[in-house]
Amino acid sequence: MKLLVDADYIVYKCCAGAETEVDYGDDVIVVSSKFTDAMKNVERELDKISLAFPFKTDLHLFFSDSTNFRKSIEESYKGHRNRKKPCGYRRVINELYSRYPCKILPTLEADDAMGIYATMEPGNVIVSPDKDMRQIPGQLYNMTDMMTVTPEEGHDWHFIQTLAGDQTDGYSGVPGIGIKRAVSLFEENGYNWKTVVEAFEAKDLDEDHALMNARLAKILTIDEYDFKKGEPILWTPTSSDRADDGARVKVAAD
Repeated sequence: MKLLVDADYIVYKCCAGAETEVDYGDDVIVVSSKFTDAMKNVERELDKISLAFPFKTDLHLFFSDSTNFRKSIEESYKGHRNRKKPCGYRRVINELYSRYPCKILPTLEADDAMGIYATMEPGNVIVSPDKDMRQIPGQLYNMTDMMTVTPEEGHDWHFIQTLAGDQTDGYSGVPGIGIKRAVSLFEENGYNWKTVVEAFEAKDLDEDHALMNARLAKILTIDEYDFKKGEPILWTPTSSDRADDGARVKVAAD
């Protein structure tokens, strides 16, 4: 079994944890780190993941590309994340490429690459603390618990995130609506595109605005990536998404 690991998260955290700050006074502060300390931190985290499974697993590490296709949908996407990468970040990634199978897909975030490979090769496990990954059907280990995501639950979580937005990623969703309110609306009116559009329209935002948020929120699957062109296929609501089918699936709001 393969573990598809969100390595962006691990490397950033471990490299930041290896940094040392020295204040020399006279307006001079120097930040440094030891590469060996950063690598030990990363290997410790990867060992923890492996030990969480009582059977043999192979770790496959996923990283985000330096170019992000979502910026072509909304230029301000993740625009607030201006902090430089921690010391040693690139060197640690280069070293991991020599030790583990690693993947980056053009213009995609690690989340999307994991979603694509998890749906291309069902039966493997996504390893990520990011709630976005609850969109992808299959097995998910969130660094604490193992869960199984059904296709219906994945579909519904995408719609929930479309309404709730994600301030960390820089898309707003519907102003004033969080996850709990989004779940309530869908349980009342059905997990369908009509409910999504009506929630945006209630705040004087049109369907184009709703579609932009849905495309920013969507984690890609194998059906939403063109390997020949090396580019995503932007999400568009289907006839089943538009159906007023009532509250088909209830999704926990935590």
